[in-house]
Amino acid sequence: MSASPKILLVKLSSLGDVLHNLPIVWDLRARLPDAQIDWVVEEGYVHLLEPLRSRDGFRGIDRIIPFGLRRWKKNIFSLTTWKEFFSFRKILQSTTYDVLIETQGLLKSAMVCSFAKKSSGAVVAGLANATEFSGYEPLARSFYSQSVQVPVQCHAVDRSRWVTCSALDWPLIERTDTPQFYPQEWIKSIPKSAVVGLKAPYVLCFHSTAREAKRWSNEHWVALGKELSAKGYQLVFPWGSPAEKAVSQLLAAQIPGAFVPPAFSIEDAFSVIAGAALTVGVDTGLTHLAAVLNKPTVEIYCDSPRWKTDGYWSDRIANVGDIQNPPSIQEVLSAAKY
Repeated sequence: MSASPKILLVKLSSLGDVLHNLPIVWDLRARLPDAQIDWVVEEGYVHLLEPLRSRDGFRGIDRIIPFGLRRWKKNIFSLTTWKEFFSFRKILQSTTYDVLIETQGLLKSAMVCSFAKKSSGAVVAGLANATEFSGYEPLARSFYSQSVQVPVQCHAVDRSRWVTCSALDWPLIERTDTPQFYPQEWIKSIPKSAVVGLKAPYVLCFHSTAREAKRWSNEHWVALGKELSAKGYQLVFPWGSPAEKAVSQLLAAQIPGAFVPPAFSIEDAFSVIAGAALTVGVDTGLTHLAAVLNKPTVEIYCDSPRWKTDGYWSDRIANVGDIQNPPSIQEVLSAAKY
């Protein structure tokens, strides 16, 4: 293979999955500094990749290619939808790729690989098997030239590294090669949040998650909040839907000085998290964002396995609880580093 191959990464969604795929950009750059690296991602998560876009003095992702499938599915018969899809395919086919690395294992992401233009003998690498508690569609394997067997219990970061190393015929990158996510200089430059009502020092409480069983109990959140409020912290309960907002308001009403902020975007989330003294959250994307920003973070696991997404790369991240074994209030308080 040439020293400057053209590489396409395909990880479409969701927030936490995209974050846990970021280290392979650094892995690729460390070994193939002159490669072209492009990434196809759902349009709603483009902001997660922007800090790694190549620019003067920094080589990261050369081209971020937005994919609007979630929006297109809602207007499948619209002429505009099909125009946008064909425009997407044209952009994808404007480069001839030598290596395609698909780490999602779903039919939609595998099909993106099929749309791309490939060089003769190009490697299309993807997952050969499911891992526990992760989505996987076996038909996706038919779109790969190389199906990569990974351990059934495999951390999300490690899984991406398995596929990448197999695609490029490298020895497996071990955890001792600590994964990197965002440039340290960029993290230091994140501006303070402009959300009106936030009062430092504040603690972010990400109580919401897609699956009810993954939530920590309201009673625990209130008890934790009262403990931290008594120490002088403002408890902040973000939300992403009307139902989540109602829960945030219920919790905040029982904690002195607690605050329910307006809804904020992923782009705004960087600043909100960067300004926090501590983030405490369940297994959800915004908690993982705090962890990859290397902020003091307590990740709470209630009904998902800790081994799958725990922040193992920094001593500023504490991981408590496990599948069907939620942590106690004292465990969370003892783990907090603020």
